[in-house]
Amino acid sequence: MSWSAKQYVAFEDERTRPARDLLAAIPAGDVRSAIDIGCGPGNSTELLVERFANATLRGLDSSTDMIEAARKRLPQVRFDIADIDRWNETGPFDVIFANAVLQWLPDHATLLPSLVSKLAPGGSLAIQMPDNLNEPSHRLMREVAASGPWATKLTGAAGQRTQMADASGYYTMLKPHCTRVDVWRTTYHHPLAGGASGVVEWFKGSGLRPFLDPLDEAERAEYLALYLAAVEQAYPAQADGWVLLPFPRLFLVATR
Repeated sequence: MSWSAKQYVAFEDERTRPARDLLAAIPAGDVRSAIDIGCGPGNSTELLVERFANATLRGLDSSTDMIEAARKRLPQVRFDIADIDRWNETGPFDVIFANAVLQWLPDHATLLPSLVSKLAPGGSLAIQMPDNLNEPSHRLMREVAASGPWATKLTGAAGQRTQMADASGYYTMLKPHCTRVDVWRTTYHHPLAGGASGVVEWFKGSGLRPFLDPLDEAERAEYLALYLAAVEQAYPAQADGWVLLPFPRLFLVATR
């Protein structure tokens, strides 16, 4: 799956706000080593640089485009291209930060304890994941994919996002490995200009990628036209022409 740093940062302020909220929940302490896994274009890493000024900081992402953008943004930070599920460093890290990335990886019951094992004692694993697979935005992606001439091409698109556990499920899988597990869910309501087009532009940088990447240019245009029409019905514009996009997210801060 391809990622575009330019498309992603079109809504940088809105995408960075949950990362700020997640960072604020990490317990205060002496952080000497921190890593941003799935760092994207470096917007979340920049927050870590500000918070942990004296720490050794790194970032990693599987996307070359994202890593190139991150290196330009923060040339003083080491960024590596790597897949999280194949990342075999043992650490220890005082903070592992995972903002809006682990929803793309399977088997959280194995992955999350493995990440905790890379922490130093007292270190924190901080995770934020979009929890919106059942929102109209994503339901409509699946419906347009299944009903168009591209249905065969897109049979696996919906499965690229992991079906997440609920708060209790994540608490249960992490607590045996941690002294403290903090779990909460927040729904942001992002005001987007351009009506339904703003919603489509938002998800072109994230959730729509698995549905658009397999299509050719003409199919992509037709898919987006049908998706836009459906989004217009699901997310009516406000009186000023803007749309409020409800966006639920799940947060976890687990301390070893």
